[in-house]
Amino acid sequence: MTRSSVHGEGTRPDVGQDGAGPEDGHREGSGADRRGERSGGEAGGGDGSGRRRTGAGHGRSVRQKPGRSSLQGPGRKRRMMRWSATTLAVLILGTAGAGYLYYEHLNGNIQKGARSSGDSKAHRAEPNAAGQTPVNILLIGSDSRNSAANLKLGGHRESVGSPPLADVQMLIHLSADRKSAAVISIPRDTRVDIPRCENPENGEKYAATNKIINETLARGGAGCTLTTWESITGIYIDHWMTIDFAGVVSMADAIGGVGVCVNQNVWDHPLPGVPGGSGLKMTAGTKKVQGEQALQWLRTRHAWGSDPLRARAQHMYMNSMIRTLKDQNVFTDTGRLMNLAEAATKSLTVSEEIGTVKKLYDLGMQLKTVPTDRITMTTMPTVPDPQNSDHLVPAGADAEKMWEMIRDDVPFDDKGSASEATQTAGTGKGDGKTDGKTDGKTDGKTEESAAAKDRIGVLVQNATRTSTLGPVSGRARALAQALVGEGFTKAAPDSSATTSEERTVVRYPSAELESDAQAVAESLGIPESSVKKSTDVSGVTVVVGADWRTGTTYPKRSAPKAGDLPGNSDAINGADTDKCMDVYQPYRW
Repeated sequence: MTRSSVHGEGTRPDVGQDGAGPEDGHREGSGADRRGERSGGEAGGGDGSGRRRTGAGHGRSVRQKPGRSSLQGPGRKRRMMRWSATTLAVLILGTAGAGYLYYEHLNGNIQKGARSSGDSKAHRAEPNAAGQTPVNILLIGSDSRNSAANLKLGGHRESVGSPPLADVQMLIHLSADRKSAAVISIPRDTRVDIPRCENPENGEKYAATNKIINETLARGGAGCTLTTWESITGIYIDHWMTIDFAGVVSMADAIGGVGVCVNQNVWDHPLPGVPGGSGLKMTAGTKKVQGEQALQWLRTRHAWGSDPLRARAQHMYMNSMIRTLKDQNVFTDTGRLMNLAEAATKSLTVSEEIGTVKKLYDLGMQLKTVPTDRITMTTMPTVPDPQNSDHLVPAGADAEKMWEMIRDDVPFDDKGSASEATQTAGTGKGDGKTDGKTDGKTDGKTEESAAAKDRIGVLVQNATRTSTLGPVSGRARALAQALVGEGFTKAAPDSSATTSEERTVVRYPSAELESDAQAVAESLGIPESSVKKSTDVSGVTVVVGADWRTGTTYPKRSAPKAGDLPGNSDAINGADTDKCMDVYQPYRW
């Protein structure tokens, strides 16, 4: 069977111990796509027209190469529901008070794993003025076929035993004041720097690499996916939750239907030269979908015209589902809640620190407090990968702005009061001086004053390389010379360092060197929030990140404001009931 030419959705890469897989001659896509081809499923991402895909600012082509096989088969049939089901599970468990009748039984259903399998150097945010901290939860959809139940839902038997891939990845950010929430997706075929990871189950080690993000699950489990997100974003992620195919269908049916909308009649079916399709067929307007039709909605891509637009349709479904649950009596209907809780606990795997019904209940109760109109769903801004047109890379400043808003706990919407935004974002600067700590406590100001400048040893490292750009040569030497000119005569470049960092940071190993590190940061204009304690260094170390590629004074940036998202984030508010999907012309009827 030939391979798909769709954006990153070709054959599964062979992920070995060193993380290396075939780089040339095939796509680094999902093994699920390969399985779908063997099952005679939906065809690749083309529509036969050469139409450029412009959803969410990507501008990628929706094309099918001649003779290439289908993309989406029964093996992918349930994938598009997994992220919805995961969040639904949290909501259900957060409202299933009667579920305590089955407390021990439900606890026995839940599978657990280590929170992290690598070191991202990201740590918890400082509390806001009220002593509150945000909560970040990573939702991961696995394509595993390593169970009879999952295999029955799709895929080829040859796939059994293959490492799973993380096909759907979303970060839920619950604000410190619990008044707003944000959901951010990273497309599965986005090329990123994946840090060194170790599989906590068998000790297998994987070297750092630069590949598409869906491979992370095969390189140390969900903990490696979490570590990768932390490395990309600088955000400490408290928990992860994964879900596979099993249990998704029954949970979707239990909702009783979710309203979705199209502007034109849609039929996602095979076309000449473009085989496959989800089978979704419905007339224009708002319709309630459930069961198989809900799956078709979530699978549909050809009829929307691109993967980013498919993500938008999924976000619309998710928002509608949340509104539906709030409108129903599901939160007081014990029987329905028990059924949903049973399905959720059987299909979920969670990081070990939230591996009980009680802890999931507490987490769900916090999520439940967020009003629908304070929920914002977005996708990380991306641009086409210059190395592979089937892949994406983060869109530089726009992506970083989104992560900065999360780090500083700035609401994605503008519905909060000015005082709320100030209280949340104005204290602690999100990921303040807690580097090297995992309990959320800050080091506090040291009583010692800084040593004389000419007595402070300083190493400067060049970490300006990114997934899309090479390092800026000479940065460590230039800034070391600038420090010498400021009186730090012992400053020197560290030519042995090969790290890469999105953001510039000044690290110090122990409390007695904190004031020295702050003095160095001040001389370069680096903000105090970027001075962090870390056991990875032996002395004061300036790590020049990708955000500082020119000049010897750190560039000043204005703090992000509530609701000031990048224009290419494709944001949708949870209370917006007017959103409808446009149907790509060949799939209208």
